[in-house]
Amino acid sequence: MPHNKPMHPTAEGLSVGHSRLSAAGDWELLALHVGSPVNCMITVRQERLEDIDAVRHVNEQAFGRPQEAALVDLLRVQAQPFVSLVAVEDEQVVGHIFFSPVKIEGSNCVGRAMGLAPMGILPNYQRRGIGSLLVREGLLACQRTGFDVVVVLGHPDYYPRFGFMVASEEGLRCEYEVPDEAFMVAELRPGALSGIEGLVKYDEAFRAV
Repeated sequence: MPHNKPMHPTAEGLSVGHSRLSAAGDWELLALHVGSPVNCMITVRQERLEDIDAVRHVNEQAFGRPQEAALVDLLRVQAQPFVSLVAVEDEQVVGHIFFSPVKIEGSNCVGRAMGLAPMGILPNYQRRGIGSLLVREGLLACQRTGFDVVVVLGHPDYYPRFGFMVASEEGLRCEYEVPDEAFMVAELRPGALSGIEGLVKYDEAFRAV
């Protein structure tokens, strides 16, 4: 089942940020972070091949078990296209977020919807706003990739700040038995949810989590 590490709903700590296209062709979000004892520069960028081991470590530490890390490894292979971003401080990967395609049965929303899961931050870097950076840049990356809708199963006090709404109020249902308010959806363009309703189904890889 898709789920994300709970995060403190008021832990932002972000003072300055801007996006840019890096020399490597990655979209990066640079932000000066003030929620930690020492000010630091966080970079959010696309995951690279050399990040895979570090991403696995982040997810294992964030969730305290190996299942989410194994899920990401499997989704890279069988869920195409995907969006996988990392948060980096001083060349260390400290956070990760993953988006993979979902199907909405009973609608004409084919190839236009993504699911956010999992998202993990190293324990020592939580409550500094890194998760917010990852979500915001991740939604932009999904939009740039051509997707119109993103769903998430997560904290109902956290995700609405990014434009997420209770999915059932928009005519969408989760294939898993979850609290109604925890399953949410966001439009990446105005009107994207118009006329779309049905059962949201994740990649088969999620059934093992």
